Amino acid sequence: MQLHFSPSMRSITISSKNGFIDLMKIKVAACHISYRTLFHTILILAFLLPFVFILTALVTLEGVNKCSSFAELLWSDCLGRRLGPKLLGRVDDPAQRLVRDFYNILNEVKTREIPSALELPDSFDQLVSDMKSNQYDAKTFAFMLRGMMQKFEREIRESKFSELMNKHFAASSVPKGIHCLSLRLTDEYSSNAHARKQLPPPELLPTLSDNSYHHFIVSTDNILAASVVVTSTVQSSQKPENIVFHVITDKKTYAGMHSWFALNPATPAIVEVRGIHQFDWLTRENVPVLEAVENQNGIRNYYHGNHFAGTNLSDTNPYKFASKLQARSPKYISLLNHLRIYIPELFPNLDKVVFLDDDVVVQRDLSPLWEIDMNGKVNGAVETCRGNDQWVMSKHFRNYFNFSHPLIAEHLDPDECAWAYGMNLFDLRTWRTTNIRETYHTWLKENLRSNLTMWKLGTLPPALIAFKGHVHPIDPSWHMLGLGYQNKTDIESVRKAAVIHFNGQSKPWLQIGFDHLRPFWNKYVNYTNDFVRNCHILDS
Repeated sequence: MQLHFSPSMRSITISSKNGFIDLMKIKVAACHISYRTLFHTILILAFLLPFVFILTALVTLEGVNKCSSFAELLWSDCLGRRLGPKLLGRVDDPAQRLVRDFYNILNEVKTREIPSALELPDSFDQLVSDMKSNQYDAKTFAFMLRGMMQKFEREIRESKFSELMNKHFAASSVPKGIHCLSLRLTDEYSSNAHARKQLPPPELLPTLSDNSYHHFIVSTDNILAASVVVTSTVQSSQKPENIVFHVITDKKTYAGMHSWFALNPATPAIVEVRGIHQFDWLTRENVPVLEAVENQNGIRNYYHGNHFAGTNLSDTNPYKFASKLQARSPKYISLLNHLRIYIPELFPNLDKVVFLDDDVVVQRDLSPLWEIDMNGKVNGAVETCRGNDQWVMSKHFRNYFNFSHPLIAEHLDPDECAWAYGMNLFDLRTWRTTNIRETYHTWLKENLRSNLTMWKLGTLPPALIAFKGHVHPIDPSWHMLGLGYQNKTDIESVRKAAVIHFNGQSKPWLQIGFDHLRPFWNKYVNYTNDFVRNCHILDS
């Protein structure tokens, strides 16, 4: 067979030697492609074909495991699956496939039991070394990774509980410097007549029951803390000469406390120091429930015993455990801590007083408190359910009481607003017309009979019940709480508050106190005092 093209390329003649087809003439339609178009087409193909060849070769090499031949690569969906993502910029590289496969392995071992024979490494370096030497597969590696994470989580959890326990012991103990201060001042009381001088002087004794003065009461066995409360109140007052402080302490601290205020008078304010043993009314006959609190073995074991006993750490979290520890502070069975409920009887001639805890600092003149109209209420206090934060100012009765107890559920409302102890304005005349003390005793006895199942946390819960209906809310700016357990306290708010309260474990005189809040307390400590300096209070 022979082909003959005409010179114009418009016809093709086919002839055969065998005679079957002698001659066939085919006309070709006219082609209107210009030479310029043909040149550009050839030029584009010259650049495109090498790229297509290289890309096809790479896809073929990558797909050698899944596409057995070049023909399958071209005509099956292999080329579409592999070439399409590359042309669209979505490259399914080996690293991505490896990560996807590893995710699948992790999901597989997440719920399976870790092989008991698997030895878990103690560090990342050991893990890498074991992988190299033993040639573990990906599933074994995933099991080892999971086991290591669980192991480290357990250790961290146990460490956190140990930290909370150590913090509890630190908060419950007396720092060496403060213990030294008490001992040295007690010794001074026995050897120095100036340390034993009468407080206040005889000519000022009438002021102790004069209601034209502003009377403050603080009950504590911490001499340094008492000095800060008195000093800050006096320095912040516009009329310090109108202030009378009644400092109440226990028998063992009385001599040291008396020595401090005798040798460091808070003039022009007047300071009285009295020991519990000096109050004729404060007998066991009048407060039998407190004798039960202090002497009952079960109660003492609860506050002084093994705090881990009976606690399943796997069923609780550190926050709940910390709350339980705080509720078991030994101060809650101290008579000094319950003393505020007996103020009307201890000071029968006073009409209105402000009670201050020993862990507060006064930063503003408190005399306007005496001008507040109490509207027939007994207790002027800051409510602690009106704030936005979840830790300090969001407390209701449900935060303090066990509402699964039938007596609590029957008599109390879980949504009722709580209020704060620590800076309270008490109208003693109105108080004496109520049965607040008797209610306090009744509920405290009930809680003792129920083995402390009605509430755990100290003196505030029975006071919340006893003062129910007798509380007059005062502006929150008078009393800012939480400086002893909320380390994210806003500094500007601290500066503006009239009274700041270091309630919680992290007291400013302890090493566990918050460093950024401690200066608000330190500024009222007289570090030039010989006793303070010799006891190395700065170092304690």
